[in-house]
Amino acid sequence: MGKRKWDRHEILAELRRRGMTLCALAERNGRSASGFRHIWARQNETDERIIADFIGVPVEELFPDRYPKRTTHILSHEYVSESTGARKVA
Repeated sequence: MGKRKWDRHEILAELRRRGMTLCALAERNGRSASGFRHIWARQNETDERIIADFIGVPVEELFPDRYPKRTTHILSHEYVSESTGARKVA
């Protein structure tokens, strides 16, 4: 069995099962309730992590389309450009 797929309705349902709402969770963590309501349209790493920690699920599993954050691509030495003076691997 693979990882559970979470959508916004399942996340909200899990919060409610635990007796919590997005607004109450925001207030409990000193965050803006209006910011928490926009979590579905706007990425906010801090708010996403708060929700994931409360539910007890890794943030990468809860919001898989947003994680992992990609910063750069590291290419193998086989693809280093000849213009850098590096020898090409045969």
